[in-house]
Amino acid sequence: MGYGIFGFLVLIADLYAIYQVMTSSAGTAAKVAWTVVILVLPVIGFLVWVGFGPRGRATAA
Repeated sequence: MGYGIFGFLVLIADLYAIYQVMTSSAGTAAKVAWTVVILVLPVIGFLVWVGFGPRGRATAA
């Protein structure tokens, strides 16, 4: 049962990360690359995205 809850939390985190990547101002190639990394390596990909991924929508300075 514990693994089921962990898997669900990983799924929610990955869906959130993919949504944030898709709504970011990053280029198409970067969006595809981040999405593939998150899908292929769900836990590690999410953690790498948190540290180095695109940060949402760009705001005008």
